Amino acid sequence: MKLQDIPKIKHTNSNNFFLLCGPCAIEGEEMAFSIADRVLEITNKLEIPFIFKGSFKKANRSRIDSFTGIGNEKALEILAKVSEKFDVPTVTDIHETSDAALAAQYVDVLQIPAFLVRQTDLVVAAAKTGKVVNLKKGQFMSPEAMKHAVQKVKDAGSEKAWITDRGTMFGYQDMIVDFRGIPTMRQYAPTVLDVTHSLQQPNQSAGVTGGRPDMIETIARAGIVNHVDGLFIETHFDPANAKSDGANMLHLDNLEGLLTHLVAIRKLVNSF
Repeated sequence: MKLQDIPKIKHTNSNNFFLLCGPCAIEGEEMAFSIADRVLEITNKLEIPFIFKGSFKKANRSRIDSFTGIGNEKALEILAKVSEKFDVPTVTDIHETSDAALAAQYVDVLQIPAFLVRQTDLVVAAAKTGKVVNLKKGQFMSPEAMKHAVQKVKDAGSEKAWITDRGTMFGYQDMIVDFRGIPTMRQYAPTVLDVTHSLQQPNQSAGVTGGRPDMIETIARAGIVNHVDGLFIETHFDPANAKSDGANMLHLDNLEGLLTHLVAIRKLVNSF
């Protein structure tokens, strides 16, 4: 599919990577607007195609007392308001087949979480909405196995599929990105590197996932050098107090510097 086919997407002729960026979860309207406004300012300056990301609910949490959302329709309505106010496309993740039709009324891209990417009914339900389907590679799956997830989207009548690599389990409490998989997956669909989730440290004894945000630029640079089509970066103006995945999110104050470096690297790589 062509990036230009996504409603409201900008800077598609800049030859830059595209960016899925925003908070892990929608915590409220004010925080969503604040983050969207800053990311849009930066991406317009650097001519990066931008899709605002926010989860309308968090169905996959280690503990039952973890934050799961502010209410499904309330969060989805905020995503729709972000799209309208800032004239940008949006993406959110879905977890049940019934989520597909609901979320498709509000966002432009439906994301299949890594733990659920083998769930055929969920993938097919997302594809049948006509929205772009962002398939996150399971931490337990090989790059080659993702061709079957992409084929499910195609068999459901859609060519609108992306793959996102979010790392592979390395023992019980760490993730690693195998960059050999990037060219493999790009044979099947445009491929995105989820920088921040690739730096998670799951299965901590406290039941709260850890992370290595100090390594975000290292992983992102390697992705650009290895020709990823897009980057996925979760960001927040106060990661320490974010309600979900704060341990691996990028502080919003650091986003412009990171993206400036990555655009320069992309330009150099494109010159070869």
